[in-house]
Amino acid sequence: MNSGHFISFDNNEIFYREWNYQPHQKSIIMIHRGHEHSERLNDIAQSPQFSKYNIFAFDLRGHGHTPATTSSVFMDYVRDLNAFSKFLYTKYEVKISDIFVVANSIGGVVAAAWAHDFAPGIAGMALLAPAFRINLIVPLANEMITLGTKLKKGLIIKSYVKSKMLTHDPEQQKAYDTDPLISRSIDAELLIDLAKAGKRLTEDAEAIDTPTLILAAEKDHVVFNKNQKIFHDKLDTDLKKYEILPDFFHGILFDSGKEKVYNKIVDFAEKCFNRVPKQTHLSPDPFSVKEEQDLKNNVGNNLNFKLQKLSLGKIGKISNGMAIGLKYGFDSGASLDYVYQNQPKGKLGFGKMMDKNYLNAIGWKGIRIRKQHLLQLLEQNIQVLKQQGRAVKILDIAGGTGNYLFDIKEKYPEAEIVINEFVKSNIEIGEKVIKEKGYQQIRFTNFDCFNPETYKKLNIEPNITIVSGILELFGDNEMASKAIQGIVSISEKDSHIVYTGQPWHPQLKMIAYVLNNHQNKDWIMRRRSQKELDRVMAFNTIQKEKMLIDDFGIFTVSSGKVNVLN
Repeated sequence: MNSGHFISFDNNEIFYREWNYQPHQKSIIMIHRGHEHSERLNDIAQSPQFSKYNIFAFDLRGHGHTPATTSSVFMDYVRDLNAFSKFLYTKYEVKISDIFVVANSIGGVVAAAWAHDFAPGIAGMALLAPAFRINLIVPLANEMITLGTKLKKGLIIKSYVKSKMLTHDPEQQKAYDTDPLISRSIDAELLIDLAKAGKRLTEDAEAIDTPTLILAAEKDHVVFNKNQKIFHDKLDTDLKKYEILPDFFHGILFDSGKEKVYNKIVDFAEKCFNRVPKQTHLSPDPFSVKEEQDLKNNVGNNLNFKLQKLSLGKIGKISNGMAIGLKYGFDSGASLDYVYQNQPKGKLGFGKMMDKNYLNAIGWKGIRIRKQHLLQLLEQNIQVLKQQGRAVKILDIAGGTGNYLFDIKEKYPEAEIVINEFVKSNIEIGEKVIKEKGYQQIRFTNFDCFNPETYKKLNIEPNITIVSGILELFGDNEMASKAIQGIVSISEKDSHIVYTGQPWHPQLKMIAYVLNNHQNKDWIMRRRSQKELDRVMAFNTIQKEKMLIDDFGIFTVSSGKVNVLN
């Protein structure tokens, strides 16, 4: 066994271990359950069943030997797992398709969220008693903990879980009770965030096509098995299995009869590794198509939404943000500009208060984070080009008013920027800014980004192309593919594409039934899962390299390499 540290997404050090490493072997990443640490996996990693695999594990934040302290944000643990996979490729040349994940309890939710939100092309995963819904025992415990986090920042609560609830094995019980590295408490905010993530993943498991084995413990007093079964049944893969282990407790990897569990995991992992890879295609996810059709058919359009729409029409205009949305469309460039500014304004005191609540909607919070992530990946790509001694040439195929590109122009005045936009009112707003600021080498064009012929008219050979917000508004993959084909046809060799996605949204129904779009129609969206969005890109020879996501799981920003055949 060897150990070391890797640098995660936020430059924090994470402690990891490695067993059995041999180049070109298949690899297994093991994720320990909450409160524990990777050293607890030593016996498992060295068992004969796993001898032909590279085994890797790391100590979650706030656990074991990891210097990084506990995070209250569940998504940080998912980002750590994604960073670990990148590290394994860099240091050990482990390809993502040669990885299988084994994860227990909270670790199982982390692995499921990685599969859902990042859509990595791993071979498969085994989720052991995944904690999609924790049994807090006390009635209204979740509500009381939520209240506690508002009354006391950094609230820590003691775990009720004892070793006898985890395993029947007396030796394993003693090992757990005497291990000084095992934490006996949990961050209350993290517990609440974990509950939200578990609910989201269970409801939206159809967005996951990763082959999955779920092993549930028959006598699990820590988590509810019902949610694990719902998750399994919704998974979008023909290679999946759900099995209840008779008489097992929650700590499946440490319970009596664990060797049988090892065999089940290895047997499933081999099926995953031997599976023929799926071919890329443009077919949409069926669940997403049905979801969109339900919105068009007013399924779930209840009295609450109807009253919201009526109120918006009657008094919405006293909020500046709502007034802009009503006039130009809530998906318009003008509306997004106002959301980015995030300065509540309105008529009378009530109008300003309404505007503040409007701007604090979770979707708009996600949009502002999306802009930050977009700028972050843009700057990373710009730095790569500059290090290569290449002139920076940026194309945005549907840039709205040009908002964030003006930020780029301020910082990199030498960059050539072309902003294509279909709505002329957005161009007028953007051109006014260009004139006032006196910017050079930045211009607007007015073409249909979904027409491949458009790209011949732009007079630019970009090495960074941005596809932001536009695909979320149009659910037709054939249309999307035409736009991407146009990009590839004019791009420099070894260029980049930065694209945004909306794999999940908690307010799809409200948006569809209350808000209008730029065409003054109901704002109905067909969201694409991240796996579908990446698949459309891969169909057009674009391979994702990096991805950022907000803490809510709503908006993603990805950067891929354009494989130009010239």
